[in-house]
Amino acid sequence: MLQPDIAPLARPITYNDGILLIGSCFTEHMADRLVHHKFDVLQNPHGILFNPLSVAHSLNSYIDGYEYGADGLFYLNELWNSWDHHTRFSHVQQADALAGINKSQRQAAQFIRKAGCVVITLGSAFQYYLTDGHQPVANNHRAPSQWFQKVLLSVAEITDALHHTIARLQAVNPGAQVLFTISPVRHIRDGVVDNNRSKARLIEAVHELCGRWGHVHYFPAYELVIDVLRDYRYYDIDLVHPNYAATSFVWEHFVPACIDASALPLMKQINDITVARNHRTRFPHTDAHRRFLTTYLAKTQALAAQHPYLNFDEELAYFAG
Repeated sequence: MLQPDIAPLARPITYNDGILLIGSCFTEHMADRLVHHKFDVLQNPHGILFNPLSVAHSLNSYIDGYEYGADGLFYLNELWNSWDHHTRFSHVQQADALAGINKSQRQAAQFIRKAGCVVITLGSAFQYYLTDGHQPVANNHRAPSQWFQKVLLSVAEITDALHHTIARLQAVNPGAQVLFTISPVRHIRDGVVDNNRSKARLIEAVHELCGRWGHVHYFPAYELVIDVLRDYRYYDIDLVHPNYAATSFVWEHFVPACIDASALPLMKQINDITVARNHRTRFPHTDAHRRFLTTYLAKTQALAAQHPYLNFDEELAYFAG
């Protein structure tokens, strides 16, 4: 099997690093695995974002400590929405939508200043703009298609926007590394040809940025799925989204390239506990299950005492019965 040459991070991720992950839905697959191993993670404070201008805008808003007002929302399909945010922030009540957005903004503004690594996954170089006012849009919220103009961003537009954001990030958090990936999710609605044009522009822009900044790196998640696996067996039934086997394959390459070797024994211990926590027994009242809980309660208590910066409250409560 073809294997890409993956350059390891100059400063691999440790348990002392906060990790901010932002971008496409593929971001969330990697974030969930990091959360599973109890890394300090904040994922997609704006919700899923696909295009680089929306990613840059959201990061800039955290750097600025920006909070949204009622004029940043619009009403459509019986919900209050934001053109900058995913629909998970939409709400039937304007005040509740705004409260959820600004709670996430405040959390992200604090987190970005301490993060050791910012992972950015870009999905598409297509940008949508409102035809009325030319406002860039991160999510169309099922609005009529005639409301939007669709534009394929140039490599220069992508590079310039992200370069500006990286410079601003370095000013508020000089120690943060930036790790780019390109999502292997196929944007088939753009058509096969335009999907490939879009991915090519993202890849070129990211490598341009890596050449400009010593602390900006690239992890080849896209190449691992498209060029190494290159088989529809590794996609879901929609033939668009990589399946569990594909994301596991990417994770298996991410760990040795991006995570410090000193963290691996602890990751293994945590994985043992979190897998046990998620176990669903058919016979909870048996002696065997009670012994299982007692054994893992002791393991978790010992690990929590050794690593007090990790939160095992949920696991301890479960194993305590």
